[in-house]
Amino acid sequence: MTAAKKAAFIGVLVVFALTWIKPLWPVEQALHSSLTVLGLLALWWVDRRWPLGNGAFIAICGFILLHCIGARWLYSNIPYDQWAQALFGWSPNAAFGWERNHFDRLIHLLYGICFTPALTQLARRTWPALRVGQAFTLAVMTIMCTSLAYEWLEWGIALALSPEAAEAYNGQQGDIWDAHADMLLATLGSLALWPLLRKSRA
Repeated sequence: MTAAKKAAFIGVLVVFALTWIKPLWPVEQALHSSLTVLGLLALWWVDRRWPLGNGAFIAICGFILLHCIGARWLYSNIPYDQWAQALFGWSPNAAFGWERNHFDRLIHLLYGICFTPALTQLARRTWPALRVGQAFTLAVMTIMCTSLAYEWLEWGIALALSPEAAEAYNGQQGDIWDAHADMLLATLGSLALWPLLRKSRA
């Protein structure tokens, strides 16, 4: 593992630990954080077996870091509007007329953006004969399928929780099309990488 990868990985671990100081919703945060632990273990294992490029590895670490922050506030309660007002004197909610918390939307978009480079690299290493476009297509399909599987997982967890706890965990915020929007954003985020990845031979 390169020095840049180690720094990114350690940075995620530090943020993960900090988000567990006086947790606001311990049970729900633990459910979200279980994905963080699995994700970090999988990233470490994959990089040891099939070393990723620094950029692809760091992008995934950045995604997991933001997920740690989202988990602390259960996504729906991320005070990004208050942070923006305190830092810049500007309110995203007022500027765009938002009535819901959109941090979860950002995370799903970034899932497609941050994982597609690594998936494209892994596809080309597994099947060296693939052209970049073919590997990218497989990466996009993987993003789409895993997004669907995650929404199924959320649904399954929601069935086992009380209605209040399910809403807190899922963060639908009354949007019956929440799952559809999340999957679409992940797909669009993945597709947006094509102009960059088509020029890469990695």
